[in-house]
Amino acid sequence: MEEKISEGSVAPDQLYRPEIDTSSVDERKLLRKIDLRVIPWLALLYLLNFLDRGSIGNAKLYNLVSDIHVSDNQYLIALTLFFFPYALIEPVSNVLLRKLRPSVWLSAMMFLWGTVMTLHGIIHNYGGLVTVRLLLGLFEAGMYPGIVYYISSWYKRSEMGTRVAIFFSSATVAGAFTKGGLLAAAIANMDGIGNRPGWAWIFILEGLATIIVALASYWVIQDFPDTANFLTEEERVFVIRRLQEDMQFSARGEDFRMSYVYQSLRDWKTWLAMGIYMGFDGPLYAFSLFTPTIITQVRRCMVIEVMFADQQHLEGFTATKANLLSVPVYAWGCFLTCIIGFLGDLYGRRYHINLALFGVGLVAYIILIASTSPALSYFAVYLAVSAWVASNVEGTYKRSVTLGMAIGFGNINGAVTANIYRITFKPWFRLGHGIVLAYIAIGFICTILFGTLLKRENACRDRGERDEIIEGVENKHGNPKNGIYASVQAARVEKGDQWSGFRYTL
Repeated sequence: MEEKISEGSVAPDQLYRPEIDTSSVDERKLLRKIDLRVIPWLALLYLLNFLDRGSIGNAKLYNLVSDIHVSDNQYLIALTLFFFPYALIEPVSNVLLRKLRPSVWLSAMMFLWGTVMTLHGIIHNYGGLVTVRLLLGLFEAGMYPGIVYYISSWYKRSEMGTRVAIFFSSATVAGAFTKGGLLAAAIANMDGIGNRPGWAWIFILEGLATIIVALASYWVIQDFPDTANFLTEEERVFVIRRLQEDMQFSARGEDFRMSYVYQSLRDWKTWLAMGIYMGFDGPLYAFSLFTPTIITQVRRCMVIEVMFADQQHLEGFTATKANLLSVPVYAWGCFLTCIIGFLGDLYGRRYHINLALFGVGLVAYIILIASTSPALSYFAVYLAVSAWVASNVEGTYKRSVTLGMAIGFGNINGAVTANIYRITFKPWFRLGHGIVLAYIAIGFICTILFGTLLKRENACRDRGERDEIIEGVENKHGNPKNGIYASVQAARVEKGDQWSGFRYTL
C-alpha cells in the first residue's frame, strides 16, 4: 500500500491535544481577536523603532553638528557605523527571541535602546556621538525580523502579508511625522528648557516614550499561542492545529538545535533571499535620506514661481507648507503597503507582485537619473516608495535564523546608501540614483531566480524525486538519499520546508 501525506494535512495520531474539542471555535472571530491583541501593539513598537532611528536627522536641523563640534564627514561616519551592529546582530537576535520569549526579549531590546536614546541628549563631542549610534544599532537590531518571525508564529503563510503590512505601515507614519516637520515643530518650542538645546529634547523625549512602552510591553506582549492567556484553551489548541496544517510545527514548541543554523547556511534560498532584501533595503535607506532633498528642489521651484509674492507670506510658505510635501509621499507609502500586503494574501502571487514593484522602482530611478525638473523628480519619489513597500510582502523563511540573515544583510547595505548622496553631487545626485538603480536590478534578478528555482523544485516534488523512505510505508519513489524516517511526522518536523510534501508558494 502506498501512502503519502501532503502539505496541509496532519496525521490523526499526530493531532495536537486530540482530547480537546474545538468544533465550537469560530475561526473568523478568533482571528479578529488575535489581530486586535497582537498587531496594534507591534505597530506601536515598530513606529518607535523607526522614529528613534531617524530622529538624528531632525536633531541635525537644530544644530546638533555645530553644538557638539563635528564635521559633516564625522556626522556621516557616525550614521554609517549604526548599520554594522544593527545588521550583524539580527540573526542572533531571532534565536534569542525564541529561547527567551518575545515578551522578555522585545521588551528588553526596547528598554535598552530607549535608554541609549535619552543618552543622545547629553553627548558633547564626536566620541559620544559614535558611541551612542553604535549602541543604538546594537539594541535596535532584531526588532523588525523579530516581529516578522513572531507574527509567523500566530498566522498561516497566506495571512502573513496583510498583518506584516499593517505593522510595517507604522514606519511610513513615523516618516511623515518626522520628515514632514510635525515633530520638529512641536519640540522646537522646548529649546532652552533645562539649559538643553532643542535637539537634545528630541532624543530625551523620544527615549523616555520608548522606555515607558518597553515596560508596558512585558505585560502586553503574548509569547506564543500555546501560552496566550487572552485565549481560551479551545482557542489555543485551534490556533496551533491550524498552524500545523500550514506546516508550522514549531507553534507547539521546538527546541533550538545548531542543525537549524546549518540548514539555513546550506540552503540556496537563504542566499537569494539576502539578495532580494539587498534590493529592498538599499533603496529603502537611500529613499528615506533623499526625500528631504527632493522636497527642497520642489520648494525652490515654488519659490521661483511665486517670487513676486509678499516676502513674509513666501517665507512661511516655503518653510512650512512646502516642507509638508513629504507627508503625501509617506501617506501614499502607508496606503500602498497595506494594499500590497492584502493583495499578496488574497492572490498568493508574491513573486509577480515583487517583480512588478521592482519594475516600478527601476522606472522611478531612471526618471530620477534623467530628470532636471523638480516636479518630475517629486513624481518619481511616489514611484520609488511604491517599490520600497515590496519588502513588506516577502514570505517568512523556514527558520528564524534565515529570516535574520536575509534582513540583516539587507540592512547592512544602509551603510553604503548612507554615503552615496553627498553634498558635492547636488542638485540631481545622479551617482546616488545610479547606485540605487543597481540595487534594484540585483533584487529584480534575485527575485526571478528565486521564483524560477522554487517552481522547478515544486515540479521535482510533484514527480516524486524528493520522496523520503518512511518505515512501514510503501512508496516506489522513495529514495534513501532523501532520508529514512520512522514516520511522515518525523520527516516533516526534521526537514521543514525540504520535506517532499511541502509546496512553495509563488
